[in-house]
Amino acid sequence: MLKNTHRHPANKALHAVGLPIYAYGIAMIIGSFAGAGTDNALLGLGLWALAVSMLVAGHAIEGNVMSMTPVLLARLVFRSLCRVHLVEKRVHLLR
Repeated sequence: MLKNTHRHPANKALHAVGLPIYAYGIAMIIGSFAGAGTDNALLGLGLWALAVSMLVAGHAIEGNVMSMTPVLLARLVFRSLCRVHLVEKRVHLLR
């Protein structure tokens, strides 16, 4: 699936630059909760937002914004919740 959604060179370039910025922004946000200061949290949030916009722009160029990770995660969570619901029904029937 990754190969199919990351074919365009501009998308690959935006991801290559955006993913480290994304990780660094998240690390700064987490670090701010560990006592590194509120300036780091705001800068981390700004870096994270910049990275997300780069990733979305890459997928917009590719033409597959709907196949991005948040959409995939939402599908995964929905399927997991459905499975849990089915398991609870099975367990309930066995009791």
